[in-house]
Amino acid sequence: MSRIGKAPIAIPAGVTVTVSDKNLVTVKGPKGELTQQVDTAITVAQENGNIVVKRPTDNKNHKSLHGLYRALINNMVVGVTEGYKTTQELVGVGYRATHQGSTLDLVLGYSHHIVMVLPKEVKVTTTSEKGKNPTITLESIDKQLIGQVAAKIRSLRAPEPYKGKGIKFAGEVLRRKAGKSAKK
Repeated sequence: MSRIGKAPIAIPAGVTVTVSDKNLVTVKGPKGELTQQVDTAITVAQENGNIVVKRPTDNKNHKSLHGLYRALINNMVVGVTEGYKTTQELVGVGYRATHQGSTLDLVLGYSHHIVMVLPKEVKVTTTSEKGKNPTITLESIDKQLIGQVAAKIRSLRAPEPYKGKGIKFAGEVLRRKAGKSAKK
């Protein structure tokens, strides 16, 4: 059996999980509500305050779906209780980030500002302290959505390996290269 798929998901207090007859899993919690359509071959059930995901056979396709849907449902439970947060740093001279509501305005060394309108499910905050790199903090209950938005922001100016300039995740270690060596 899949090690991830066979692990039960504990339902915290204040969270309700409903599974419709068409395998639509809905998770409601203090931070919001998320839904996920589950493949009809996979069975999702509640037993003793836990969510259990089962598969019909040991077919390769069923094995992969088993672990996938268990992980997705677990991410939904964690999202509606705790939420997800990701922080990115802008490394480079003159790089700036400001926000107004759900609109993110970036200055990344191009000839123009880059304006992104973020989905309403994602909350953005920007900070810029003197002597430190400007940061962008994203918060959401949907792990897939916040990861997709963070990847899109990073793709606007990916970190380069020589000076490390660009948008990187906080705590990310970049592989650096040596530049041209001086002629002797």
